[in-house]
Amino acid sequence: MNAQKLSQAEEQFFMRYPDGFDSPEMIAIGKKHRMDKLIEFAHQHFHIGAFEDVDTVIEDMIAMVNKSSMVSLFEKPKFRDAVRSMTKEEKQRLAIGLEELLHENEEEGFNLMLEVLAPYKMAKWTIMTVFSCYYYPERDLLFKPTTVKNVIDYFELQGLKYTPKPNYEFFKTYRKVINEMKTYVHSSLAPNNASFSGFLMMSMDNR
Repeated sequence: MNAQKLSQAEEQFFMRYPDGFDSPEMIAIGKKHRMDKLIEFAHQHFHIGAFEDVDTVIEDMIAMVNKSSMVSLFEKPKFRDAVRSMTKEEKQRLAIGLEELLHENEEEGFNLMLEVLAPYKMAKWTIMTVFSCYYYPERDLLFKPTTVKNVIDYFELQGLKYTPKPNYEFFKTYRKVINEMKTYVHSSLAPNNASFSGFLMMSMDNR
């Protein structure tokens, strides 16, 4: 990682927004993303006991994707239609995958969701990471392909090669690097990983 570029990005961000994410402009952007509401939704609907009702979990997954401002408008209806067209067994396996991802064996859950979604061409980085992004906002983040590729390139993240097809190894490694990068900047720039990712994206836009 190029720590100098990260330090410069931090300095430029505070020059432009002296109050950081408490600046009026950042507060306005934050309202559009409704992180607090979506974090609350995730914890209300995807806690460990919720998975006893597969049909409800499936509809809540559709609602989560639909509510997220970080998932493209193009992907929202495609995900909804794909999931609703699944067989009962596929829905059950998808729900089990999410339960494993969030509460049990993360790798197994990630791979099971990938396996179920792939035939429907919905095994995309945004879909694969949207649920953990809101359930564990201080640990996880949503992977937007363009942002991920640019962060790797601009901040010179060694040993990371983006692949369009999601895989657990990259998911785990990129998340680890992002959490390490947070330690190099003021804590106010990372109230959650989505905000920190937004800071990185804005820094690259302004370079």
